[in-house]
Amino acid sequence: MDRDPRWLPEMVVADECFDAISVAELLRPVVDLHRRDPGRLLQILREAQEILGYLPRPALTAIAEALDLPRARVEGVAGFYSFLHLAPVGRYRVLFSDNVTDRMLGSVELMDRLCNRLWVERGKLSEDGLLSVDTTSCTGMCDQGPALLVNGQVLTRLSAERIDRIGELIRAQVAMADWPREWFHVADNIRRRDVLLDARWSAGEAVRAAVVRGRERLLGEMKLSNLRGRGGAGFTTHTKWESARRAASDDAQGRCYVVCNADEGEPGTFKDRVLLASYADLVFDGMSVAGFAIGAAKGLLYLRGEYAWLLPALLENLARRRHNGLLGARVCGQPDWMFDIEVHLGAGAYVCGEETALLESLEGRRGVPRIRPPYPVQEGYQGRPTVVNNVETLCKAALIAVRGGAWFAGLGTKQSTGTKLLSIAGDVASPGVYEYPFGVSVDQVLGDCGAGNAQAVQVSGPSGTCLARHEFARRIAFEDVPTAGAFTVFGAHRDMFEVARNFAHFFAHESCGFCTPCRVGTTLVANCMDKIANGSGSQSDIGEIFRIHRLLHAASHCGLGQAACNPLFDTLSKFRPAYERRLRSLDFAPAFDLDQALSVARRMTGRDDPAAHFGLGAGVQRGEP
Repeated sequence: MDRDPRWLPEMVVADECFDAISVAELLRPVVDLHRRDPGRLLQILREAQEILGYLPRPALTAIAEALDLPRARVEGVAGFYSFLHLAPVGRYRVLFSDNVTDRMLGSVELMDRLCNRLWVERGKLSEDGLLSVDTTSCTGMCDQGPALLVNGQVLTRLSAERIDRIGELIRAQVAMADWPREWFHVADNIRRRDVLLDARWSAGEAVRAAVVRGRERLLGEMKLSNLRGRGGAGFTTHTKWESARRAASDDAQGRCYVVCNADEGEPGTFKDRVLLASYADLVFDGMSVAGFAIGAAKGLLYLRGEYAWLLPALLENLARRRHNGLLGARVCGQPDWMFDIEVHLGAGAYVCGEETALLESLEGRRGVPRIRPPYPVQEGYQGRPTVVNNVETLCKAALIAVRGGAWFAGLGTKQSTGTKLLSIAGDVASPGVYEYPFGVSVDQVLGDCGAGNAQAVQVSGPSGTCLARHEFARRIAFEDVPTAGAFTVFGAHRDMFEVARNFAHFFAHESCGFCTPCRVGTTLVANCMDKIANGSGSQSDIGEIFRIHRLLHAASHCGLGQAACNPLFDTLSKFRPAYERRLRSLDFAPAFDLDQALSVARRMTGRDDPAAHFGLGAGVQRGEP
């Protein structure tokens, strides 16, 4: 949203200049709207920031008092999410997408161009307090980048000319509502349709079909379909639903929940964006079908912060469904069934794509993954049985409710039934969303998207698998190459070391910091990659990466740390020359110049003789030249 320029002076002053009483009064409508519920802390913090521009200390104190929470917890949550700010960031907050595909399209040069034109240093507030420029891991626009976010609004297909114009508008303090509308256009880029993307059913059709089938038959159809989760793990959907239903029936209060995981933060993935933008009724039908199957009265859609621009349309859709009897009391005329859906916004934390971290965030806490067991189907949201499904999974469940399990099982392969959406980007002629039956070969996909000179494909994002040219006959399926949906292509001219280095920095940035192996290990890996890139690396550093990989895989608290070295492990195994040609020597070499580091001490002591220099003194003492 655009902030009133009158707020600008207050955004650049110290926290002490905020009057605690006036801030509390200003935020009162926000906390009242959210019923002073501590579980809605993240939503309250987001909306408070929209009003104030950032979260000054008096605002954190006021929110803590209003929610009866320790102030340390409020500040801990505010400090966890990258889209929440404890210091001023200006009226215009510009975030360039920093994923590898945007970099391939020139995002780094475009960011430098904007910073130079506006005389602002990356990551810092401009001297006049007007703006700040930085990066965010991924905007979900890999098919139409380079892209950036300005105050949460996405701009696609950036060019040097467009960057120059953006700089002029910011300098003139033009409200974003008056910026050219075509800059904000987001295309679906659907390139290949199959049963899901060809679906043209009316809102509520899947819900009505589920009601006609009844709960038992519906669960039977889900079992027959052998639908597996499309978020990457591939857990059988029927088993998850049945487990949550049984757990709810054993619960004293009988409450259970359905959660739609719409936090697709994996760089290279954008299929859920398309489903939420153009197939929202199918998503909400799928949530309602799941709610009917397990007896839930409430569903929650967790929308990643980078997709905040989708929120108004989603809320409008939910209001329309309530008006049409598809949500609320007596859904589809059933007197014993009440079901409604809420949308919760994330705030920039990749780790919240992990289902238990997502639940923590939904409950207003830092997105730190929980220890399992218990699993969400036993103790999930608010400690109650909860089904957490991916956006695509719920859309497939809606199709099954209408057409039946046998129809769905007839698609794909025996172990991987149905179809899969692929988010294809990188060095291809036609980036976008492609739908294939499971079992399609990587070669066929590359041919369809126009990737005639591919040397590698990163499947399922940085945490997935890197395939080299000799592996392109492999097939997309749980029994061969599983994927959450990302399919990033790298041409023969790309440097796979730099690809892996970008992924290493991504994991170091996105680590939640909860466990030491991941917090320290991901940083050490990124440092090793930087050392090699700077020409100071050795075989010892490559060995160190392998050692850290084993440690992270064995000791990390959650999947982020366990998968953090996957792209390095793959590229080292398949593209090792890309690393070795950067090595300074095959032996150990310091990562810094000790002689240069001691130069200040030499000047202070007035010494500049050979014995005062590292690497020279020993030779002089031995009489060597």
